[in-house]
Amino acid sequence: MFLKTGSPMLHGPILIAAITSVCSSGFLLFGYDQGVMSGIVISHYWLSSMGHPSTLMVGTITALYDVGAFFGAISAAFTAEYLGRKRTLLLGASIVVVGAVLMGAAVERIQFMVARVITGIGIGYITSVTPVYQSEISAAAQRGWQVCCQLTTMLFGLMLAYWINYGAYFRNSDFQWRFPLLFQCVFAVYILVVTVWLPDTPRWLMRRDGNEERGVLVLARLRGRERGDPVVQREKEDILRAIAIESKEEGTWGDLFRDNGIGANKRFYLALGIQFMQQMSGINIVTYYAPTLFQDSLGMSQERSLLLGCFLQLFYIIASFLTWWTIDRVGRRKLFISNALGMCLVLVLEAICVAINTPASSIAAVVFVFAFEACFTWGWMATVWIYPPEILPLKTRAKGASLAAAADFLGNFLVVEITPPALKNIGYKTYIIFAVLNVANAIIVWAFYPETAGQTLESVDNLFVGEWVEEDEGLGGKVPLGRKAQWSMVRRARAMRKLNKGRMSVENGLDDGSGEAGKGSIQHVEVPSR
Repeated sequence: MFLKTGSPMLHGPILIAAITSVCSSGFLLFGYDQGVMSGIVISHYWLSSMGHPSTLMVGTITALYDVGAFFGAISAAFTAEYLGRKRTLLLGASIVVVGAVLMGAAVERIQFMVARVITGIGIGYITSVTPVYQSEISAAAQRGWQVCCQLTTMLFGLMLAYWINYGAYFRNSDFQWRFPLLFQCVFAVYILVVTVWLPDTPRWLMRRDGNEERGVLVLARLRGRERGDPVVQREKEDILRAIAIESKEEGTWGDLFRDNGIGANKRFYLALGIQFMQQMSGINIVTYYAPTLFQDSLGMSQERSLLLGCFLQLFYIIASFLTWWTIDRVGRRKLFISNALGMCLVLVLEAICVAINTPASSIAAVVFVFAFEACFTWGWMATVWIYPPEILPLKTRAKGASLAAAADFLGNFLVVEITPPALKNIGYKTYIIFAVLNVANAIIVWAFYPETAGQTLESVDNLFVGEWVEEDEGLGGKVPLGRKAQWSMVRRARAMRKLNKGRMSVENGLDDGSGEAGKGSIQHVEVPSR
């Protein structure tokens, strides 16, 4: 029982903080291993140990991590429901330790490449399960910023890797690349030590483990209340209702591609799409290759490139704190769309500066790299990782989130693989390609992605069931042409969000009595009683 319910000494905010810390450490590992290669690939000692690989081979060695992560995420999709959130996290951290030791001890290229794949497999497991783990233990009003905490920690890992690379640069030996690679074991071991004391999620215990009593026990400890408390009982009933809805058919891989009366297949495609689109923004041109960009495109020395990369990642993590405030207040859609357009503009300006290639334009180019990372972290960092667990149904959430993470790693592999030869062969035009892709991302989100902010995971099902009649009161019952270009679920989510805000105002005694709360584009929302 201890393995599934964790230590009884942990409860309330302390338990939430402990789970958040291991989930955040998982993403710290993800960020660290992305950032650490930025300094490794320009180390003369590493290049010598690897047999002086070509530019294309450097891209391949770097991208093999994403190949491993892709297969790790796929494997997690097969095993996460059986193992549970906790044991999947433990498995992923154990694999990372093995991969990191093999990388740090590598004596030739093949060993290093195999170790990159193994480390990636572990990260694939970790990044597939931690957003689900965090989302399922968090209250709806806190879910956004708690997942933001994970992603900010990922950026801390990225920044830490850059600074460790810079510090190791001054050691004229293999220490320059071996120590940064081995250092990530510290975080994997932390996950292993702490996670054994933590419970699995109430939703998994009630559904997969089939033990309602254990689920309620963990739920009460998470909320810091007694089992019979009305808050605990209400949340328990919400979870059981969602399980009853989704258990009408046996959960299979085929459920990812069937509607099942709750739009399950469409929701799966949304999860896949948003994570693949994250990589099409071009972020990993900067994440993996910032020192290379500064060295090759702007003509900086190795030391200066590493140092500037350190300050770039420091700025990255500082900028990310704004998302803690905006993600639940502004919502997912607005952040996606506005910042995709922002990244497009910045990349166009970056391309112009690189093409001009003067001292003044080089300074401006550096500024635009900073601006690009700001736009990305405000709109496409935490929001992308929180959206799949929010939009997916419970019985396919682990499978769907794992495959969505796999789509992210597939996109990551493509970007990391093509970046070195693209920068070498077409130069500034590389930025134009990703500028166009960001416009495409913004259009796709506007047309197809409903808002999920502020809703419980169970209530998202209501968005996809029941009949809905839309009427815009201000336009004589006609839906504007622009809205007709959107998927109906996008419009329905907007209407239901307005309605929910009106109800919350009434419940909190904040309604002014004018009857205006929730007024707008909705005439009728019919949701079958559960």
